[in-house]
Amino acid sequence: MAAAVFFFWGSMEGGRTEVLCKIKGFIRALVVDIGYNNSLSVAVDRHRTYCSNSSGNCFCSFGLSHVIEILSLEKEGHACRLYILLRVLMIIQQLLQENKHGSKRDIYYVEPSLFSDQAVVNRAINDICILLKCSRHHLNVVPVGRGLVMGWVRFVEAGRINSCITSPSTAYVIPVCVEEVKDIVSVAQYILVVEKETVFQRLANDKFCERNHCIVITGRGYPDVSTRRFLQLIVKQLHLPVYCLVDFDPYGFDILATYRFGSMQMAYDAKLMRVSEIRWLGAFSSDFEKYKLPERCLLSLTTEDKKKAEALLSRCYLHQEAPQWRLELEIMLHKGLKFEIEALSALSLSFLSDAYIPLKIKEGCHI
Repeated sequence: MAAAVFFFWGSMEGGRTEVLCKIKGFIRALVVDIGYNNSLSVAVDRHRTYCSNSSGNCFCSFGLSHVIEILSLEKEGHACRLYILLRVLMIIQQLLQENKHGSKRDIYYVEPSLFSDQAVVNRAINDICILLKCSRHHLNVVPVGRGLVMGWVRFVEAGRINSCITSPSTAYVIPVCVEEVKDIVSVAQYILVVEKETVFQRLANDKFCERNHCIVITGRGYPDVSTRRFLQLIVKQLHLPVYCLVDFDPYGFDILATYRFGSMQMAYDAKLMRVSEIRWLGAFSSDFEKYKLPERCLLSLTTEDKKKAEALLSRCYLHQEAPQWRLELEIMLHKGLKFEIEALSALSLSFLSDAYIPLKIKEGCHI
């Protein structure tokens, strides 16, 4: 039985009208497939990743025994998954037709008894993005705003002016619909991305942006789509250097890598969100000895931490594009130790703002 395979590589300039045409084409092809084969099957290209390792031996393609995953009614467990995919597609089609936006959670609550779990909806949306060769925001599926920005920047969002410049230490929620952001103006000298909201608030309390003429962004942990797209947008338009400050542990490293290379779960969309210009400002293994941090701040890697680090080391892009980053990760794994950014505050509450960040940038201590 032949499976219906769909390739829609065209640009997204046509917006929602073009996506609606793709949805109609997809459904039409399914109907034709059923007519010829008396069954239903869909082929999902699982290798739409940023991996450039043709051998398939790296973590980017770990666990994928086939380039194409076939969803078929003839396979156990696939009937429900196909039905869910088509049901989510119907909801997305309605959003586009009515020119409305909804979150993944909104879609889940349309029919929670069917979807049973949020992860089921998330997987269906990812499958639809791969099938239609488009980004999530082209489907009018938007994340719940989580990222924060402050500093020397002003922009217009859907006709409303967000003037961070008038109060550089005040946090603004990063817009959910980044395509509505226009007229970005800034007198900042650089952009700083911090992993945690606690660090972001520390910098706000210290009036870091006011004293250093910069823009500070946080995704509050793993960044959502809006935060990554907003960062890419302002970097592209303002042409400013961008630095990232994360915990010295495998999860901080993964967050850093997500900003630069994209996430594994949304690898098909990596090129539209990655910020290849980002530089790692810290924390580094050498910081612990350089700043003579207290021993109580140093923690041992857990078994889960070690597995995470080993998985990260298997990703081919670290070999090819960020060998210095990979070396830091190897040192972390070899020493079996980690520490958080907040450990630097053990020296003084405002050490990050007064010394660590400004000196690192001035002296070019970043990779």
